[in-house]
Amino acid sequence: MKPGKGIENPESRFSAVLLAAAKLPGVRINREAYLRSALARHCSEDDIRRAVEESPAAAGITVEVLDKVANDSIRYETGKVSALSAAAGIPGILALPVTVPADVAQYFGHMVRIAQKLAYLYSWPDLFSDDGDDVDDATMGVLTLFFGVMFGTQSANAAVGKVAGMMSKQVAKKLPQKALTQGVIYPIVKKVAAYLGVQMTKQSFAKTVSKAIPVVGAVVSGGLTLATYLPMARRLKKHLSSLELTKPSHRVVDEEVVDGEVVEDHGPFATPHAEQHGADATAIKLEEPQS
Repeated sequence: MKPGKGIENPESRFSAVLLAAAKLPGVRINREAYLRSALARHCSEDDIRRAVEESPAAAGITVEVLDKVANDSIRYETGKVSALSAAAGIPGILALPVTVPADVAQYFGHMVRIAQKLAYLYSWPDLFSDDGDDVDDATMGVLTLFFGVMFGTQSANAAVGKVAGMMSKQVAKKLPQKALTQGVIYPIVKKVAAYLGVQMTKQSFAKTVSKAIPVVGAVVSGGLTLATYLPMARRLKKHLSSLELTKPSHRVVDEEVVDGEVVEDHGPFATPHAEQHGADATAIKLEEPQS
């Protein structure tokens, strides 16, 4: 790759920002600690233990309870990211070279945080395998698709449904590595990343303009963050809660998904939500976000 090409490529630009955000302090959510804390007021200790050891679906926790907890988490993360964005807008135009990149990084970091929380509530496996700085390609792929759902791309919706269907069929705790890094899902991940790279550039420009005037910029920037982050988080919640993986009948076992057979399955997507959007694993056309 020629020097500077990665910067000009929207796909590479998005992937670089996502990777940096995933490595920020406090961004990674401990799945067990979060589930125990989030479910403590709503579930018995036995149900919580089973939710941690297997999944909330296996523990029989209803979608109604999960939706309530998810809404609480969305409100919390939205409040945090909006406050931080407003604080970044206070210095004004002289500090833009510092505050805008930092604001984008923390914004994406909070998107990674809410994506993890919603994934764990709706019975997805641990997205980060250890406490190190490394992020494996499968996790990057899933996070990219989650971001795509947040931004309203139907191809991302379909791909997330397909991945969930793979895990549901194999009743496993791990992401389908091959499908996300080499198989039929991978081209969609790349297309979604490219689309998000373009959207990220547009959003960064909007944030730059909003911060040009001190104090006033803080109000506008915080409001802009609130107006974008909240609906995106709600969009991801709605999609994840609709998947078959969330249904209480699903149990999981401590083994890895067998990729070979599943990846080559070109049949219909496993989830009704994906079928609703005319999902086909080879269709990688991206649509503009819908209101």
